[in-house]
Amino acid sequence: MDNQFFKNQLIEWYQSQRRDLPWRKTKEPYKIWLSEIILQQTRVIQGLPYYERFVENFPSVFELANAEQEQVMKLWQGLGYYSRAKNLHHTAKKIAFEFDGVFPKSYKELIKLKGIGDYTASAIASICYSEPCAVVDGNVYRVLARVFNIEIPINTSEGISYFKELANSLLYEKDAGTYNQALMDFGATQCKPQSPDCQSCMFSDKCLAKSLQKVNELPRKNGKIKIKKRFFNYLVFIDNKGFTSLNKRFQKDIWQGLYEFPLLESENELSQTEITDRVKKEFDLFSDIYLFNEKSIVHKLSHQHIYTRFWIVEIEDILSNPVDIKEVTSYPVSVLTANFIKEFWF
Repeated sequence: MDNQFFKNQLIEWYQSQRRDLPWRKTKEPYKIWLSEIILQQTRVIQGLPYYERFVENFPSVFELANAEQEQVMKLWQGLGYYSRAKNLHHTAKKIAFEFDGVFPKSYKELIKLKGIGDYTASAIASICYSEPCAVVDGNVYRVLARVFNIEIPINTSEGISYFKELANSLLYEKDAGTYNQALMDFGATQCKPQSPDCQSCMFSDKCLAKSLQKVNELPRKNGKIKIKKRFFNYLVFIDNKGFTSLNKRFQKDIWQGLYEFPLLESENELSQTEITDRVKKEFDLFSDIYLFNEKSIVHKLSHQHIYTRFWIVEIEDILSNPVDIKEVTSYPVSVLTANFIKEFWF
């Protein structure tokens, strides 16, 4: 396919088919950056309400920089990949306090900031400053792999380099920002991962994957991620004064910086007798314990599955970290814990 034809068709498609999204109505670096960080690993339909809440609570980078980390984490709750929220807060402070609120104006400087990689730096530089930088994300990999029948795995150094080079060769340099958004939108709404609308596609008669009946095979990836199983037993202490106990996760692990009920992690599912024995041993408690959910809740993350049971432990006085039950919902917690809190009587 001719490169110029590809560019022209894409831009023309975007003019009539682009999604009406709030960050498309501005070139303000703060809002573009915010939207791109939120949309990493997140679909637009899920990320849009978060973007709107962040803009409402933090209208500029200064408000975000001056916020408490727990406030940022609470607003982020439910998006997952919580390191994104920590990096967002860290970079907001750097821009506000070291750069006087002014974002770097080039890809080379943007990529130095924490949480900003090749894709995000390219997006900000092209959209806000018209720098000719091609973006390469999941949508771009998929469109290019299918249209040009590229079988190089996208999760290899060879694939990453090849697709970046191809994306740059196709870039519409006169308006890189519009072109990049067009390519991303096309991948998200037309050339979708599952059931793409090939019949109405403008590249239907030129797409090599379609002509070779390989649409569902591309893009390719090497190997499968090995999933680790973990077994979490949360102890939901309840005393007779209306208090429970929450701990903050400090270790370098999932959900670092979030709160949770006291946790007993095990190598497999524990019986009520085993839980009772461990509570006696680790907390020196002889108490009534009952299981809230008979069947383990399986919380699936990208590299691990968490098999979770919530055990209700009724005691006279909370041992440590007392939290008024009425205040539990104000703490930033994982989606797993938030769902339990909602279902339980807190």
